[in-house]
Amino acid sequence: MKELLYLKDEQIKDLIEQLFYAYRETFADPKKILKKHSFGIAHQKVIHLIERHEGITVSGLLRKLKITKQSLNRVLKDLIINKKIITKKSEVDSRHKHILLNESGKKLSNEIFIEQKKRIYHALKNSNSEAVIKFKEVLEKIING
Repeated sequence: MKELLYLKDEQIKDLIEQLFYAYRETFADPKKILKKHSFGIAHQKVIHLIERHEGITVSGLLRKLKITKQSLNRVLKDLIINKKIITKKSEVDSRHKHILLNESGKKLSNEIFIEQKKRIYHALKNSNSEAVIKFKEVLEKIING
């Protein structure tokens, strides 16, 4: 652990590059599935978040994705046209819309997950439990700054 106290810029650059490749490959795995629906990574991210946070609002998605409302609206429009999501007005505040995957959207989300799971499962399975726990801790620290 002591060697981590002396991480050089080159080592940090290597880590950043590895994070890029891990992200690229994990999100590239389901490209064929997405292509069948004329969807891209933006759609994949939105589908994932809607699946993980059922009933999320548009403002909730905007906060999680850190994108513009215009960008999100384009993706949501595509998902509505292709019958993957439904929106429901909030019973508490009609200005808010809750977004949910319909059955077709759930099926697509699951297809994407199965494809991504292969890579992640293989990596986790071939790592010891301590490495997995530490990896998750490091990722959380990167995410939370």
